[in-house]
Amino acid sequence: MTTALVLLFASTLAGLATGLFFRVWSLLLVSPAIAVLAAIVLQTYDFGFWTGIPIVIGCLTACQLAYLVSAFQRQNGVLAQDDSDGAPGHDRQHGIGDENE
Repeated sequence: MTTALVLLFASTLAGLATGLFFRVWSLLLVSPAIAVLAAIVLQTYDFGFWTGIPIVIGCLTACQLAYLVSAFQRQNGVLAQDDSDGAPGHDRQHGIGDENE
């Protein structure tokens, strides 16, 4: 059980790191690497084939969800942050619609 939790945690960290520094295309390299490494670790610790499949799927899911979270965080910060206080963001101007009338 500890092995599965460590694999899930490592996959989550890999997804977070990938999302902070790379684009979505990097998941084409990271996801197979995670699947192969997880399978090797699970075989080393004598997990069966049918026991290892859900763990590998969980690792891939955790990696991709962590990628999405970190990519959204990198892109916009909190998505509704500008709407909550009514102030424009750092790259937006306030009141442009009034100037065109």
